[in-house]
Amino acid sequence: MTRLKLADIADEKPVRMTLEIPAKLHRDLAAYAVAVNGGDPKGAPTVERLAPAMLERFITTDRAFAKARRTLQTG
Repeated sequence: MTRLKLADIADEKPVRMTLEIPAKLHRDLAAYAVAVNGGDPKGAPTVERLAPAMLERFITTDRAFAKARRTLQTG
């Protein structure tokens, strides 16, 4: 199986946010959740839990964002 970029989903106190996504993206996220769970749909994380973890992973691995953030902080 392909190694997925998302390792663990932290259990933190959430902040409520409303986000509309296309149905196709929702289906893809649901399929990704099953893949994260080793291919077993039973016990797979929900899309609502998966999406924030994916966004966090994206932000932490975006080198251009990290550089821009450092520049703004030292500004």
